[in-house]
Amino acid sequence: MPWTTDDIPDLTGRLAVVTGATGGLGIETALALAGKGAEVVLAGRNPAKGADAVARIRSAFPDARLRFEQVDLASLADVAVFSDRMRTDGRPIDILINNAGVMAPPKRRTTADGHEMQFGTNYLSHFALTARLLPLLTAGKARVVQLASIAHKGGRIRLDDLNAQQGYRAWPVYQQSKLAMLMFAIELQRRSDAHGWGLTSVAAHPGFARTDLIANGPAQGGGSLFGAATRLLERFASHSAADGALPVLMAATAPVVTPGGYYGPQGFSDMKGPPGPASVARQARDMDIAARLWVESERLTGVTFG
Repeated sequence: MPWTTDDIPDLTGRLAVVTGATGGLGIETALALAGKGAEVVLAGRNPAKGADAVARIRSAFPDARLRFEQVDLASLADVAVFSDRMRTDGRPIDILINNAGVMAPPKRRTTADGHEMQFGTNYLSHFALTARLLPLLTAGKARVVQLASIAHKGGRIRLDDLNAQQGYRAWPVYQQSKLAMLMFAIELQRRSDAHGWGLTSVAAHPGFARTDLIANGPAQGGGSLFGAATRLLERFASHSAADGALPVLMAATAPVVTPGGYYGPQGFSDMKGPPGPASVARQARDMDIAARLWVESERLTGVTFG
């Protein structure tokens, strides 16, 4: 039988943090976790959307334990402030889902720290967040989930130009950011094992889920060939945001997962279908590049693990 939200175990007493939790995959993920009894922190940039998300989840589960916490993942300073609030609270974290993301904006944009927007938001901010929350994650023996993508298969880590300063092409930069997330998940497991952090680090991808990610990225302006092709493909090869969240939920809650593993839809070209183990591109297993990316990520964020 296909894995569904009915297979999520009772999460009463567990604390889950979900970034980008006010819409799309994030709210579907938070909704399912709250429905199984977890206390959920919805981390997002927009307080109005946060209030709407909390109201939507409470309408489905009136006794849900959840709250919105403001954090702009395009600002490392904001990530630090949010992390400090969580650490002051002192509650061990059982599940961290690094979900927030930006997809293929037509023109190069930068974060508050001057990093290219996709690499900075999708990857560097989550690298920094995970490092800053490490004491709470180790205390909770946490399951840490990084959101990757089918797009990682065509990605390449450009260590000499991670921020696309030598020429911006939206899709290759997106591919790099999602390859980096998958490599981060694998490398985090290696380092957890080596240092005794006790984490279970995994990655997941939603396939082709119908969310606002496309409208806010490749479909901006409506005139690009890439955006038009994406919208056409969406008609027959996509599934709902709720279905797209299933691999994420499996990675986050299944009693048995592969440490350093990867989960995604099992159907047509990995774009839709029931969740299960996903294929990892060869370049994502390059341990040398992963180690060099880790060092460079520490330099770019000013944050170290340990």
